[in-house]
Parts: sequence; C-alpha cells; structure tokens
Amino acid sequence: MDAFVFFLIPIGLAVTAIILGVGIYSLARGGTFAKENSNKLMRMRVAAQAVTIALMMLFLWLVGKGGA
Repeated sequence: MDAFVFFLIPIGLAVTAIILGVGIYSLARGGTFAKENSNKLMRMRVAAQAVTIALMMLFLWLVGKGGA
C-alpha cells in the first residue's frame, strides 16, 4: 500500500505545479480567461495541494507503522 501512495505523490506534485503554471500564465497574459478563471484555478490548486499533502502524510504514517 505504501508503494502505491509513494507512486501517487509525484503525480499530485505535477498536477499542483501544472495548475499553478496555468494560473500564473493566465494572470500574466490577462484578458477574459484570467478574469473568468483565476479564482477557479486558485481553488483547484489549493485542493490539489491539500490532496498531495494528505498523501504525503499517509505515506509517512504507513512507513512509520511498518507498512512495507
């Protein structure tokens, strides 16, 4: 189980980084896309970041418990 969670952590990091990059790009570019979606992208980034942190904590708990 801990190997599966360990595999999901880089995916969560990548998703968070991609959402952050799209948000920064849209704000730098401006226009209607940024006005309509900047708040939505921020919420998506925070949610992805929370899931990734939860996966990290789960992994640390499993390793500390001796889940291997």
